[in-house]
Amino acid sequence: MEKLKQRWGIENNWAIIAILIVFAINGSFAAWVAKPITAFLGLHQETTAAWIYWPLRILLIFPIYQATLPIVGWLFGQFKFFWAFEKKFLGRLGLGFLFKS
Repeated sequence: MEKLKQRWGIENNWAIIAILIVFAINGSFAAWVAKPITAFLGLHQETTAAWIYWPLRILLIFPIYQATLPIVGWLFGQFKFFWAFEKKFLGRLGLGFLFKS
């Protein structure tokens, strides 16, 4: 825990626990939200080849996860951490221009 506190600039154990919970909840939430969206797009696991369905679903989960991470983080009082995390992560993907004013 001390390494995570140091790496993330966190001062207490509650913040680390909250951050790990947010990552877990948001991952499940993004997967849950992606299911009806794939169905709306006409992609069903039973009727679409797995090699098409799963890569498209994973590609759909990614932006949902990124968009909802700061929101779920806010619910746990960790918005500042997750907003900085998003800006850094998207900057590494070459999408940092989204946060420039």
